[in-house]
Amino acid sequence: MEIIGYVFIIIAFARLLAEVFERLGYPGFLGEITAGMILSAVLVGMPRDQMELLAELGLFFLMISAGLEVTPEELHYAGRKTVPLYVATYIVMFLITIPFTGGVVGFDNIVSAAILSIASAPIVLRLKRFFGEGFLHVALSYAVISEIMGLFIVYMTVRFHESPGDYAPILLDILKDAIFIGGILYVNYLIGIKHKVMLIRFLRRLKSDEAVFGLFMVLSTSLAFISEEIGMHFTIGGFLAGLLMHSDLLGTKQYERLTTILSGVTYGIFAPIFFAWRGLNFETELSFVVIEFFVAIYTVRLLLSTLAVRKDGPSKSLVRGAGIASFGVLGLLIGEIGFVSGVLSEHMYAMSSLASVLGIFASATVGRIVNHRSSKKASKVS
Repeated sequence: MEIIGYVFIIIAFARLLAEVFERLGYPGFLGEITAGMILSAVLVGMPRDQMELLAELGLFFLMISAGLEVTPEELHYAGRKTVPLYVATYIVMFLITIPFTGGVVGFDNIVSAAILSIASAPIVLRLKRFFGEGFLHVALSYAVISEIMGLFIVYMTVRFHESPGDYAPILLDILKDAIFIGGILYVNYLIGIKHKVMLIRFLRRLKSDEAVFGLFMVLSTSLAFISEEIGMHFTIGGFLAGLLMHSDLLGTKQYERLTTILSGVTYGIFAPIFFAWRGLNFETELSFVVIEFFVAIYTVRLLLSTLAVRKDGPSKSLVRGAGIASFGVLGLLIGEIGFVSGVLSEHMYAMSSLASVLGIFASATVGRIVNHRSSKKASKVS
């Protein structure tokens, strides 16, 4: 009953602040993170192990939802643009962190650059009317690729840290990861070519939406278990499950049945807990150096992203750049993993965490300002 009480308080307060932020024109998850920051000073006796498990479930469901947003074909097509942009962004972020680590190049720079190269899918979706449908898939693709690469980089860094000089097991793990992901995508290709109609007919015979959701959860948890066993983060398995179960494969009706239930479970229960938990564990330091770090990081990244995706005038290009340069909540998790594992110093953990949160606010604010000006121009014309 104790854990139920804490869950009730967190969800209720998180959803309350989410509504407030939505009314102010910001994404609701920022309110949920803020709720966690406020509650961190109040819920001091909270059973942390149980809450951490629920937060990890929240991340699991969010990654599944991210997978459902795109198809493998869209990811492949958009990846031609987003992978080079991600590589360029990562390199630039890596170079900018060097002065803030005393000119020393090491694990701090590798993990911090991974955190600072991430994009926020919720911000991208909020600004989608500026993107257009074609570019929306590119922006979502960047968000997904950057999140997966961020998790991959921090776990690879931890392995190098734990086994210095012994690279054979690490290379074997990378090979297993590649075979697993490649195998999943190949199975998706075979089903889409040969067994798509049979799968749709089978799902149509199921009498309830819960049966479709139950089968999907069996697939998701199975892939998550395999991901964890071969050394990847378990949420990558959830993402792959979502990527497999796209509308082209399931059929529109079955896809809608699945996403309706999943959306309710994710955004009604587990996502608020995950975002609030990230706020509860938020650690930073306030100093001139930290502000200087954020201003340098965000300015360079916004300019880089805007130039890379420029199209249809400066306003739309700026908003598109802000969507790509929106950092992300997953950066807080990556920072926590790096700090606990000893590959990220407390100083860089604090600075990267604050940059992630401020970057989300900054990108949302850029979108709001451009939206407000566009509305004013439209009203003057009419």
